Amino acid sequence: MDPDSVKSTLSNLAFGNVMAAAARDYQKEVLAQQKAQTSTSTHQEVDLDELMDDPELEKLHADRIAALKKEAEKRQALKRQGHGEYREITEGDFLGEVTGSEKVICHFYHREFYRCKIMDKHLKTLASKHLDTKFTKLDAENAPFFVTKLGIKTLPCVILFRKGIAEDRLVGFQDLGGKDDFSTRALEALLIKKGIVSEKKDDEDNEDSEYLENRHRSVRSSVDHDSDSD
Repeated sequence: MDPDSVKSTLSNLAFGNVMAAAARDYQKEVLAQQKAQTSTSTHQEVDLDELMDDPELEKLHADRIAALKKEAEKRQALKRQGHGEYREITEGDFLGEVTGSEKVICHFYHREFYRCKIMDKHLKTLASKHLDTKFTKLDAENAPFFVTKLGIKTLPCVILFRKGIAEDRLVGFQDLGGKDDFSTRALEALLIKKGIVSEKKDDEDNEDSEYLENRHRSVRSSVDHDSDSD
């Protein structure tokens, strides 16, 4: 298997949480191999061809690539359903949107309300980070039926839906300290606590994409070392 083509394949995939632990374990294996190789006597060279052609290693590698592809396909399917971005919807779209995904956030807002604009800013940031949850907004003035049906009296009002059922809501900023200067992280932590988004480490995707690069770097270093010895 061509290492450069494998690197290109993985770099273009949108990695998910499901592979993070496996990637870290694999990286530890690579670092351990690199350390062992460095400490090997100059008279005991490592057969790199044998390492790269090891059937078990190749199978492990192929299995992980297949899992990454499956995760990428899942992410693409979610994007087709409107996940990954903060979208404006209409009253006519509302039922289809909130019942079309397992977890949905809908911000009922007013165009002229300053606090609604603050909430918009934070939700837009979180939408691209939490792909498993759909983030939407609905102009309350243009959705009188659902404003009444859901008993919305204060804006901004963020309704949290799970499997089409309104399970919880954020009314104004009362759960965020009552002040306008709350952070995106504070809102994210609240949504995690309420179970509508999942906790995610900022560096997980980087770890996923870097583990194979470290493997390639160690192999290239060994090849260069062997060439210098010749």
